Amino acid sequence: MDSTFSPFGETVTVQHGGDPAALEARFGVPTQGWLDLSTGINPRPYVPPPIPAEVLARLPLKAELDDLLAAARRAYGVPEDAGLVAAPGTQALIQLVPTLFAPCDVTVLGPTYGEHAPAWVAAGHRVEDVTSICAQAARPAPFAVVVHPNNPDGRLQSVEGLLAFADELHDRGGVLVVDEAFIDVDPTRSVTPHAGRDGLIVLRSFGKFYGLAGVRLGFAICAPDMAERLSAKLGPWAVSGPAIWAGMHALNDAAWTEQTRTRLKTDAARLDALLTGAGLKLLGGTDLFRLAESEQAQALYETLGRAGILTRPFAYNVRWLRFGLPGNEADWLRLQAALAEVGG
Repeated sequence: MDSTFSPFGETVTVQHGGDPAALEARFGVPTQGWLDLSTGINPRPYVPPPIPAEVLARLPLKAELDDLLAAARRAYGVPEDAGLVAAPGTQALIQLVPTLFAPCDVTVLGPTYGEHAPAWVAAGHRVEDVTSICAQAARPAPFAVVVHPNNPDGRLQSVEGLLAFADELHDRGGVLVVDEAFIDVDPTRSVTPHAGRDGLIVLRSFGKFYGLAGVRLGFAICAPDMAERLSAKLGPWAVSGPAIWAGMHALNDAAWTEQTRTRLKTDAARLDALLTGAGLKLLGGTDLFRLAESEQAQALYETLGRAGILTRPFAYNVRWLRFGLPGNEADWLRLQAALAEVGG
């Protein structure tokens, strides 16, 4: 799945995974069906209780949204004095946050998730890509974006460093946006429990860890006044009744959360063994995806694609491929066989 934006009159394509049908013209329709490893979404999703008919038939109630926010506050460790906003997916917040500020200079720590830079450009800001947080801090730009852990390489920053950077940007009249879409696998590294201060906006994605990307639910944690401005931008009933229902139940299920973290860690180690066994070099990732490097990455992408297995290539580095986790034993064996054939 791709989207486009046009900084300085040039159209740039932002690549995404998760749409096998779009590649059927290239690879054909696989006889075994698609094994889509092109996203970092948990392949074994949380299963919420059936949605009551009335939740589908009426507008969401304020009490239901309050219950969802309370569940998110507990699950993410959000401070009681921090503002918390629910939105129809983190992508909506990525596009809204830049519109809260007058056009200015922004640094984006990359390479990273491709939607941040175009969102700031679309809001009239001047964006510079940088490759280290030290370089980011050295720039005079008052606004900055850090994805933590980073997508696609899983790079993490220190919590203390991020908080100090946020304070520095606040002194410059700006804000640090920390996208923690994949932090659920290791919440001990999250800045969320320290959010609520001026100069820091934290974004949390619900769909990736809980495997419910189609629900479209995300959260912003920030200072209360910033939360009010975001809420006003989103307008009433921004989150659907079914999303509130699914999110509330999933975020309240602490046992499922802990069991899933353990399983994902085990599955990520299994994926590491498969990839290194096939001759790929591991560069990083999270427990939801792994980034690998190979001189033959493009050929491997094509070969796996013709076998009905989709991975995530990167136009800016043709030696890289990102692999999501298979969801069941049959899928694991299918990937293992395909990699063995390639390496064989």
